[in-house]
Amino acid sequence: MPAKEELPSTIQRSPKKAQRTWSKAHDNAVDEYGEGERAHRTAFSALKHSFEKVGDHWEAKGEKGPSDQQAEKTGAAARKGGKTAEGVDANASKKHLMEVARKLDISGRSTMRKDELVEAIKKENRKETRKSRS
Repeated sequence: MPAKEELPSTIQRSPKKAQRTWSKAHDNAVDEYGEGERAHRTAFSALKHSFEKVGDHWEAKGEKGPSDQQAEKTGAAARKGGKTAEGVDANASKKHLMEVARKLDISGRSTMRKDELVEAIKKENRKETRKSRS
């Protein structure tokens, strides 16, 4: 099934470039691995290299690159899976994470450590996505 018909709702609310990135990566992964979860994971991995999740959609990152420790892995280590930052650019600076937290109106952000900001942003992203889907 072409990726445009399977586009996740968070990507549907994102810029056209994010939609194209996910769709191309998904279609190529389907050709390589077949339809299913692996194709979706591959497409999200490609998306996370250039975009980060902010609330219920994806926005372009300032710099391209892996978004978290799991995304930095390659080969067999990457296929084993692991904990991800769910689209939050955990490798970004604390200043950038503070800006995202401000955009999402996360209370208490000024006293949070970097890892706490990542968790708070993940939580708020999930909340915003649920709200958008209902």
